[in-house]
Amino acid sequence: MKSRILMGLAILLAATTAASAQAPKTVKIGVLNDQSGAYADMGGVGSVVAAQLAIEDSGLKQKGWTIDVVSADHQNKADIAANVARGWFDVDGVDMITDVTNSAAALAVNQITRDKNKVMLASGPATSDLTGKACSPNTVHWTSDTWAFAHGTGQAIVKTGGDTWFFLTADYAFGQALERDTADVVEKNGGKVVGRVRVPLGTSDFSSFLVQAQGSKAKIVGLANSGADTTNSIKQAAEFGIVAGGQNLAGLLIYISDVHSMGLPVAQGLILTSPFYWDMNDKTRTFAQRFAEKMRGAKPTMVQAGVYSATLNYLKTVAELADAKDGRKVVDAMKAKPIKDPLFGEGRIRADGRKIHDMYLFEVKKPAESKAPWDYYKLRATIPAEEAFRPLSQSECALLKS
Repeated sequence: MKSRILMGLAILLAATTAASAQAPKTVKIGVLNDQSGAYADMGGVGSVVAAQLAIEDSGLKQKGWTIDVVSADHQNKADIAANVARGWFDVDGVDMITDVTNSAAALAVNQITRDKNKVMLASGPATSDLTGKACSPNTVHWTSDTWAFAHGTGQAIVKTGGDTWFFLTADYAFGQALERDTADVVEKNGGKVVGRVRVPLGTSDFSSFLVQAQGSKAKIVGLANSGADTTNSIKQAAEFGIVAGGQNLAGLLIYISDVHSMGLPVAQGLILTSPFYWDMNDKTRTFAQRFAEKMRGAKPTMVQAGVYSATLNYLKTVAELADAKDGRKVVDAMKAKPIKDPLFGEGRIRADGRKIHDMYLFEVKKPAESKAPWDYYKLRATIPAEEAFRPLSQSECALLKS
């Protein structure tokens, strides 16, 4: 009798296990970003397209998985971003949120993601605090950050004579972090910050701020902003004759969409740091062509490439896990192995959640050097992964102290 009971239990367990193995697996991904404001071109609907391409390339749908993408416009407001994230996690069953352009929004979503034990793969925000004082075991900062931009572009400029700086800074978490990290680089390399002004996000008229920059007599006007704020400030700086008057502009966070918006006659000569350029190799060109076919010819920005890369690696990881709904376990698994990525090359995710890979110093081409649409950059230097990001030993991340 006992043997029959045991046999029955064994059969039931086997049947349950088989049913579980055959049960369709589901994943829901949320793309949360600015889709209508200053940062729409760098992420926006292009990030949704990038996530969809990653799902396609994962091959999981062909294996019976159900993978859905939802998206929302947080309007560059942290409270809206937080409310959307909370609703996605609590009601809609979202497992992972990506992009999250706008550092203030990302810091808010970062905490909610940790509280709900989900996953955030941040490609859009730049604040280095995501792997510093605000680090979380549920978040990976994927693409780049203010420390990398400051040490790439800022250090290159100081070393070539740009030793006095005036900052035009976007007045929220991202801009303040970028100014802080760049000022630190300037001063450690013997330069001096002679002034700064904080500019509200989405400002259309930079005239009063540019007058202050001119009056400072600084050799370098550092633009600690991004997106439409950057393009507007550069265009208006040209109208004010800032470069013609002997000062130089340092675009500390420049996207290829910015260069496209400004045009090469205005953008030529800008030095910038990026982990991705669509024309680097065959793999990046293939991805860019597929992306452009869905985006009316536009090439992907580093943010959109980061969404693709992060989503693809996330899906590869959850496919190998028994419990793909435990966000912390998913992130731990992503940290446990090196990453070989078609867009960013070899890399890894550190204990503080910083994904590291090579960064590149580019210069924007002169109009005569460009041979085709979106042919905008020429490579000046490669910054190795271990040098491109803040050393782990300098991280404020509480995870490293626990």
